[in-house]
Amino acid sequence: MGEAAITTRELDGKRFYYSFLAGAQKIFEHYQGINKINVFPVADGDTGTNLASTMRSIIDTAIPTDNIKVTAVALADAALVGARGNSGIIFAQFLYGFSNEIPNNNNLSIADFAEIIKKAVRYAYEAIANPVEGTMISVMREWAEYVYLIKDKFQDFNTLIADSYTKAKESLADTPKKLEILAKAHVVDAGAKGFVLFLEGMIDFFKHGQLKQIAQTRNVSKIKEFEEIFHDESTITYRYCTEALISFDNENPDNKHILKKAIEEFGDSLVVAGSPKKLRLHIHTDEPAAMFSAIKDIGNISFKKVDDMVMQNDIVHHRKWNIALLTDSTCDLPQEVIEKYQIQVVPLTVHFKSDFYLDSLTITSDEFYKLMEEADYNPTTAQPTYKDFTNRYNYLSSHYDKIIGLHLSEKMSGTFSNSKKAAHAVQERQQSEITVHSSNKLTAALGLMVLRAAEAIENGMGYEDLNREISNWVPKAHMMVNAPTLKYMIRGGRVSAVKGFVGKLLKIQPLVKVNPEGKTEVFGKPRSTKQAMKMVIDEAIRAMEGNKLWGYAIAHANNIKGAEWYATEMESITGQKPKFINAASPVLGAHVGPGVVGLALLLE
Repeated sequence: MGEAAITTRELDGKRFYYSFLAGAQKIFEHYQGINKINVFPVADGDTGTNLASTMRSIIDTAIPTDNIKVTAVALADAALVGARGNSGIIFAQFLYGFSNEIPNNNNLSIADFAEIIKKAVRYAYEAIANPVEGTMISVMREWAEYVYLIKDKFQDFNTLIADSYTKAKESLADTPKKLEILAKAHVVDAGAKGFVLFLEGMIDFFKHGQLKQIAQTRNVSKIKEFEEIFHDESTITYRYCTEALISFDNENPDNKHILKKAIEEFGDSLVVAGSPKKLRLHIHTDEPAAMFSAIKDIGNISFKKVDDMVMQNDIVHHRKWNIALLTDSTCDLPQEVIEKYQIQVVPLTVHFKSDFYLDSLTITSDEFYKLMEEADYNPTTAQPTYKDFTNRYNYLSSHYDKIIGLHLSEKMSGTFSNSKKAAHAVQERQQSEITVHSSNKLTAALGLMVLRAAEAIENGMGYEDLNREISNWVPKAHMMVNAPTLKYMIRGGRVSAVKGFVGKLLKIQPLVKVNPEGKTEVFGKPRSTKQAMKMVIDEAIRAMEGNKLWGYAIAHANNIKGAEWYATEMESITGQKPKFINAASPVLGAHVGPGVVGLALLLE
């Protein structure tokens, strides 16, 4: 006997909320398939991941109430805060428009609903600098227009949404007719597909009045249209997909215009969504650091994201291996090594009081040390969040079967812990195998281990063997650092003021190494730079005694001369050139200041 249909003549807050969850569930179930058909505006294969992340933020934050205005405002605010990617931010702006247009009554009639979604689409169009037909925005508009057209034919939401879904599917099928890049790739628009799937989930709820279990499904979408899709690469005009959340102390209606004018010259795919009080921006640019510098005084920036679309495009079209390698920004690997081995790098953040920067992405080394010299305090650092890692593992799991994470010492940061928790959560939901390691080191020593793992993958080493090898390498890595001054350690509270005063009198230049437990310890107190550098070399010789050296590397903070001296000394001792010499990330500089040089070894 079939289930009786449930009639919904008016929409209240709770039914809207739970229908929204049902739509989100469809995105969770199909996000990997959406990634596979992502070719516009850039074929970086992350539209599904971004939409899923946006939905996850919404349902983790908003709480349903009977009042639809209150519920919709909560959903819209959560969407604005958690939105990711072009499609996620457009969807968030549509929700904001919907919530903003709802009158202060408890329920919506079909006529109210039709009027409001039609107006909400205008909000979405106004957020986009150059709207392109044949994308999510087209399907939203055509669906909303159709709902408005048929609103007088239906007396309940179940039949209205079901009928309008047919129109949304037709509009989706037409996207390749409007956008040549889709026709060439033989796919529909990925963002539009996500929106139609969302509507499909809402229909399921309106029909049956109940939710399936949210976000626990392990299976990837089995819809045939998602399987084995191959498409041409799109031209990437700008490298970095850059996003931010900005709040304002005033509700000036011109805030959106001011923000747009400040950033429109930095790139394309510009979307600015939200209210006069809080705005979410999205832009593709080659200069994320310069762009953030241009807007830092416009409002209060509470979130930043910078994704490398060239790397993402390479993973989609030119993935070299079936094992993904993920690390964090303290690895200090040169960009050419990261690109060659398609290494995923999740940034830590550096904070100057209320201003914060993504390590090595939204601030240059020159800018960082200039700010540090001007400040009368030390900047602080923060690990990537659990959500940062969840988003990255979700994305990688749609392109790789196996993933290995390798991070700075768990005794120095919560980076490893957040990565491991996120990996476990994603592994529970997906079919990927993920293993996360603490290197018990940082900077160039971590970089050496990541490089060795990358070379092992290149040479065909399997997943299980590589995990065993990484565990064996941890005690074989050594890291020695010399800092030319105690100033920054004193200012940051890492050395007491009394000891610091004595140290300055004695002209002590502290030598620090990372011990086998992953903690830092002082191993020498030389009184000159020359003596300090010689003591580091002596320590390196002791570490290598009776062991074969796999390689060494050097990281420095605005001290290329010192780095080259170490390279010359080490080459004369070992007969090997360094695996790499690179500028240290601002994270290291934040703790010890400019001028520091770190020498790392990895034994066979």
